[in-house]
Amino acid sequence: MEKVLMLHSSCEGQTIKILKHIVQDLGAEYQCEMQDIHQLPDINFSEYDKVLIGASVRYGHLNKKLYQFIERHHASLAAQKAAFYCVNLTARKPGKDIPETSVYMQTFLKKSSWQPELLEVFAGALRYPRYNWFDRTMIQFIMRMTGGETDTTKEVEYTDWKRVSAFSQAFKQL
Repeated sequence: MEKVLMLHSSCEGQTIKILKHIVQDLGAEYQCEMQDIHQLPDINFSEYDKVLIGASVRYGHLNKKLYQFIERHHASLAAQKAAFYCVNLTARKPGKDIPETSVYMQTFLKKSSWQPELLEVFAGALRYPRYNWFDRTMIQFIMRMTGGETDTTKEVEYTDWKRVSAFSQAFKQL
């Protein structure tokens, strides 16, 4: 049985939901352990066969604790079979939904000392009713500028679960 460390940097929970979907896709032959990267956990990477990190974009940026974690554990991550995925609302648009064309993924690769073997970009979810007033107003403004959903009574999940499952299969092959 392979042991997988699954780390997340999530704002609203969609990144964690995607991780849980990947756990299901991997099946019983994988023992998966999930941890919040925002807690900056101290990890013994030698206990794991593979590492998967999922991170969400908020207001155009990945969380600084993600980069702090990577800097702290760069050598260990570089020695692992590892993958990274980024979750953002821009990926709801064709042409902005793959690592090569995602501005967020390209920024990550420039800023990060760690270059994962496997990369992916997933569209996130828009959960207006769950946001506080400021976030709801700002996200609505951004969505209006980018041609997205602006009805603040709605929740819209843009994640393509078939793509998530395809990524799970590619992760198995690492």
